[in-house]
Amino acid sequence: MKAKELRDLAPEELQTKEKEFREEEFKLRFRHATGQLEKTDRLRKVRKDIARVKTIIREKEASE
Repeated sequence: MKAKELRDLAPEELQTKEKEFREEEFKLRFRHATGQLEKTDRLRKVRKDIARVKTIIREKEASE
């Protein structure tokens, strides 16, 4: 997801997005460990999405 799209979300929605990305990351790591993951770049993208969400949550907390 783009950072601009994430900034438009409410804090509760950001928490939900982070949870969804973490679940996806877990599934991808499991598939990677068993050798079933074909698109390994997806794992990196999900990690970056998690970092984006956490950064935006932090920015919103700091601005309050």
